[in-house]
Amino acid sequence: MAEVTAQQTEANRQIICDAFDAWRNGTPAAVPDLFVDGLKWRIEGRSIVAGEYTTKQQFIEQVLAPFAALFSTEKPFRPARPRFVFADGDHVIALWDGHGTASDGEPYDNSYAWFMQMQDGMIVEGAAFYDTVAFDDLWTRLRPS
Repeated sequence: MAEVTAQQTEANRQIICDAFDAWRNGTPAAVPDLFVDGLKWRIEGRSIVAGEYTTKQQFIEQVLAPFAALFSTEKPFRPARPRFVFADGDHVIALWDGHGTASDGEPYDNSYAWFMQMQDGMIVEGAAFYDTVAFDDLWTRLRPS
C-alpha cells in the first residue's frame, strides 16, 4: 500500500467537503460525480435497500435516483448540516444530517455516516449507515418506481 502524505489526506477531505457543499447548494450530482464506474458501495443494516452495490450505475439506478424522486422539486433532499468530515489517508468519513420534503408534503430528516475510500480523488468504495426506520418509512410510504 502506497504511503499517503498529509497533503493528500487533506486533499481527499477537501474533495468530499466541496462535493457536499455543492450538493447542499443545489448540485445533487456533486457526490455521485466522484464515484468510479466500478464503485463498491454497501448500505449496512436491515433497511429495504441494505446490501452491496457493485457499480456506480447500479447504486444510482437502484437507490439514489429512486430516493431523489421521492422528494418535492421545491425542497429536495440535501445535506442540511455537516457534522464533520474526517480523513486518514485515502479514507474519508462524513457524518451529516439530511433534510428534504417528500412529495406527499411530509418532512424527511435523517442522519448519515458515510465511510469512503478514495483513489486519485475519486470514491472507489463506501459504506453507509443511517436511521433505517425513517428511511424505510419514506421508501414504503411513497413507493419509488
